[in-house]
Formats: sequence, structure tokens, C-alpha cells
Amino acid sequence: MNNPKRYTVTAALPYANGPVHIGHLAGCYLPADIYVRYLRLRGKDVRFVCGSDEHGVPITIKAKKEGVTPQDIVDRYHGMMKNAFADFGIDFDIYSRTSSKVHHENASEFFKTLYEKGALVERETQQYYDAEAKQFLADRYITGTCPNCSHDGAYGDQCENCGTSLSPTDLINPKSALSGAIPELKGTKNWFLPLDKLSPKLRAYLDEHKDWKSNVYGQCKSWLDSGDGLQPRAMTRDLDWGVPVPVEGGEGKVLYVWFDAPIGYISATRELEGENWEQWWKDEETKLVHFIGKDNIVFHCIIFPAMLMEHGGYVLADNVPANEFLNLEGDKISTSRNWAVWLHEYLEDFPGKQDVLRYALGSTMPETKDNDFTWKDFQARNNNELVAILGNFVNRVMVLNKKYYDGVLPEGVTLSDEDKSTLAGIKIYADRVSKGIENYKFRDALAEFMNLARLGNKYLAEQEPWKLVKTDAERTKTVMFTASQIAASLAVLAQPFLPHTAEKLKSFLAIDELEWSLLDQELILKEGHSLGEFGILFDKIEDKEVDAQIEKLEATKNADPDYESVKEEIQFDDFQKIDLRVGTIIEAVKVPKAKKLLNLTIDLGFETRTILSGIAEHYTAEEIVGKKVTVVANLAPRKMRGIESQGMILMGETKEGKLTFADPGQEAENGYPVA
Repeated sequence: MNNPKRYTVTAALPYANGPVHIGHLAGCYLPADIYVRYLRLRGKDVRFVCGSDEHGVPITIKAKKEGVTPQDIVDRYHGMMKNAFADFGIDFDIYSRTSSKVHHENASEFFKTLYEKGALVERETQQYYDAEAKQFLADRYITGTCPNCSHDGAYGDQCENCGTSLSPTDLINPKSALSGAIPELKGTKNWFLPLDKLSPKLRAYLDEHKDWKSNVYGQCKSWLDSGDGLQPRAMTRDLDWGVPVPVEGGEGKVLYVWFDAPIGYISATRELEGENWEQWWKDEETKLVHFIGKDNIVFHCIIFPAMLMEHGGYVLADNVPANEFLNLEGDKISTSRNWAVWLHEYLEDFPGKQDVLRYALGSTMPETKDNDFTWKDFQARNNNELVAILGNFVNRVMVLNKKYYDGVLPEGVTLSDEDKSTLAGIKIYADRVSKGIENYKFRDALAEFMNLARLGNKYLAEQEPWKLVKTDAERTKTVMFTASQIAASLAVLAQPFLPHTAEKLKSFLAIDELEWSLLDQELILKEGHSLGEFGILFDKIEDKEVDAQIEKLEATKNADPDYESVKEEIQFDDFQKIDLRVGTIIEAVKVPKAKKLLNLTIDLGFETRTILSGIAEHYTAEEIVGKKVTVVANLAPRKMRGIESQGMILMGETKEGKLTFADPGQEAENGYPVA
């Protein structure tokens, strides 16, 4: 959308069941904040909304484990997240919560509108039921083996290992997360959004946005173009925690969290704007942008737009710039293993260094592929870039101006062609920063900001005012005046990326307000301008500081493992039903377009079998050929990726998450039982 009148920017509502970590920040909150701060700097009318998602099943699971109420959980983490975001500098206009009265009323009203328009279809389906817990199971209350990548621990709505969206009945060997029991299918009625009938509308909407990031557009197209296409999706659940279904027959049911949660953006805006909220959601001159992680793409690009289309009157997202995942020290961030850098702990361990983390995460932001955060890289970016490039340039400008002119910019300067060419570079870099942010390429934009600081250092190194002042005092005035203009431009351009640093520079340079319009002026600072008091912009981070963080992570690895509870007791006769056989992998190939899957040909002695296994990230095809394995030989065949998998190989998992073979021993003969 060209020249919108206003912007509504949302950041994914985080589940209120745990603190914020750096993966969350790099995924959506930091890029969203950079974008919003840039819009404000340009004088745009923008509202930045977010809040806690307080109705997700993970919250009720955590409450059950701790023996407290779901409300206790969300109250604890809502405040923790809100404060951490604010301390870090994520500048929401409102950080609300989906347990609020405004949201319950708004979500109920939205559902009733769809219901009354006939946009929802009531259907009876077979849903998993836990006879021990005496309740139907929401998608996240069901875990099992992913049919796509064979990962154990996939949820009924999504495998967080490979990112595939699932239905509970897709899972292999499903079990209840409440009791561990094997759930049974039982009939229940719910209301569905008929996505199959809405496919043409959604396809037309996506075709208008082929400029979206390839990971976003591609994932949506794969959903639309899959063999079965889009299927109706239930918008209600048989639960007691959430927004109650507000129509007849809805007793004992709540709104599906992915129906409820995105409406939270609208609720937060209503809470913020009161009667004026509609212009931020229903005016065609409003540009709507959703910042999310890649695991939320389908909900924001298919389900939420479908809801808005069927309701009517709402604008649809102009862009959904989803990022990929951030890893930590070469391993996936895992909250269950405590393999994470928690924001609230970082703020305690590195007081006053919010912008160092913002810079490190901005420089490694996983915009097009998964990326890795390491503490040594964090240290290097601080010491070699923030300190040695940006901080060094600003310090020289301030110190020399203080030494030569008592902190007052000299008058009577005469700009040479070289000076004018250097000052023209400000506009060039500012345009590159602008282009990068407006195209959601934040890493590129941040790099151009730092390149401007490099330009300043290069200029000072070539002019050498500390030598020049001894032979040509007049020329030195012009050099310092020119360098000061670069410092002022850095203060303006720092605002989206490094807001705390921008405020320091604003104070150092005694600039009244940081506005983009300053960059359009020939000179930001005038002759005779009095500079402010200054200090060190960035401190070096010592080895011992990052070593302590690495040791903390290593201690997590070496801690006693958090063992899963032993499954419910079985009888010997149950075990006797499982037929475990020795096999040898005689061929292994990657499954096309499947990141995790290997297609294995296994010699069982009496026959060969094709078995798909989600181990491609742990082993190469070449290194496992000839490997002896233990095979569940009587597991019912299951088709995945168009290939029938005729069994399962047994694997173990280390506390680091590495898969290992349940090796029967090289002396074991193919086809013989494993006792």
C-alpha cells in the first residue's frame, strides 16, 4: 500500500506460561519495534499493539503441573513479560491481555456475528477423549509421533520440530497430556470455519501479495495447493478455560485459541482507542502489518484473514514478515531444557546494555533462514563494532570538540568538495536504512547504519584533525564541524535500532528532538551550536562476562536431566504384542522437500522393508548404511509424503537432544526377535 494514512502494527501475542527469551525477540518483537520506531521517526500515525495470550492449552497444562489455577499462571507471567519488554525497549502503545473483560466481550461479539451470518458450520466429529480425566482433549492436550518427521512429542495441532500443522488424528501413538492414557475417539459437536469453501477468496488475497517473503508466501501456497487443499477448521473446543462460546449449545465449550488470540489485537486497539478504534482496523487507508515467527504463518495468513473476510468490514494484512528460528550456541532453543537466554536474566546480568543485545540480535536476525546466537559473537559485535566503530567515532568527535572549542561548534567554516562529498554520504546511507526497513530487511538496514559510522571514522582518519590543528587551525574547524554532522545523523538513525543509545547521543549533541526531517536539512547542527555533557557510549565486554554465560548454559547441559514421567503401567501381555526384530539398513536416501526424513531400506532377513525415519538432522544417509537397528515390525503401515512406511526403528535421545540408535549389537542376526 502506497502512502497509507495510518499504520496498525501487531506483534504475536506470547503465551503467558513462561518468560521471554532471545528467540522470541529475534523472531518478531525486535523487528516489529524497529519498524514502528522508524515509522514514528518519519512522523507516521501508527499504533503498535500486543498483549499476553492467556487462553492457550500450554497454560492449563502448566497450571495442572504446579497445582495452581490458570489465572495464577497468567497473572504471574503477564507482568513478567510486560516489564521485560518495557525494560528492553520494545515500545508498545498497549500491552494488553486476552483475559480482559474488553477482550472477552469483543471475541464473543465477533463469534456471534459469524454465527448469525451463517459463516460457521456446526459439525459432529470424533474427538479424542480422556476417560481417566473425563474430558475431551484440545489439540495441545494430545502428544504423539509426528507423521512427517517421526519426532516424538509432537502436539495435536503442530509439530514444533518440523513446523508441520497437524490434526490430532494425524499423530502416531497419541496419548493424553493430562493422564498419559491412550485417548479414545468420541463424538462431540463444534463450530467450524469452512476454509475449503473460502479457498478461492484466500487464494486471490495471497495472489495480491506475491511480494511477501518467500517463506511466508511459499508456506501459504503449499497449504492451498496440497492434495486435499484447505479443510474446515474447528473454531470452538470442549474446554473450560477461555472465552465461553456465546450461542445456544455452547455450554462447556470455549473459543479455539487461534480464533480468540488474533482478535486480541483488535481488543487491545479498542482498549487503547475507545470509540475511535475502527479507523485502525476498518479504514481502507490503514496499513495492517503482522510481525510473527514462522510457526504462526498459517494462522495469520489463512485463518485470521478468513475470519475477517467472513465478518466483513475489516482491512486485511498488507504484509506478514515472519522470521525463521534463532538457535543458541548451535542448538535449538528449548524452554523445557532451559537452553535459552532469558530476557529478564540478561537485563539483570548486563544492566544498561539493552542496546548491545538489540544490536547483536539485529545483526543475526533470522530473516530468511534459521540463524545462530553465540555469546562470543555477542562479545565481538560489542567490542569490534559498537565500541571500536560507533563508540570510537562519537568519542573522538566529542573529545576533540571539547578540547579545541570547549564544546561549541566552530563558526566561519568553509566546506571543501571533499567535505561536501562526505556529507552527501549521510543522505545515501539514510536512504539505504530507509529502504531496508521499509522492505523488512532489518539486518541490511542495521549494517548501513554502522557503515555510516565507518564513514565517519574514515573521514577522521584521513583528515587527522589531531595533527592538522597544529598546522591549519581553520581547516580543523571545518573537519570537526563536518564530523559533528555525521554524529548527529547517527543519533537520528540510531533511534529505530538502538533507542537507548539514540537518547544518549541526543543528550551528548544537545539535539532537541530526533526527527527524520533533520536528515533532509543541509546541516543538522549549526555553527556555534553548544554540545552537551558526554561520556562513554559503550564499554568493552570482557571474556569473563561471556564465559560466565557459557558456563551457565553448560551447567544446564550437565544438570540432572528432567526425565519424563514413566508411562502408565502395562501388563506383560501388552508387551508381548510388540514384535521387535533385528534389521540392517542397506540403503538410505533423503526424502525430497522433507528436512528431517530419511527413506530407509531395511533388511529383516525374511524380507526388506521401507521405513521413514526423522533422523536426517542427526545422521547422514552415508554414515548409517550397514547399521544394525531394532525395528518395530508389527506397527501398522502409515503413508507419509506419499511413501508407505512399514514399521519404525527404535531410537533413544540424549539430554542434549541427540538421537541415538537402539543398537541390538553387530552379532545379532537380521530377522531375529529382540528379547
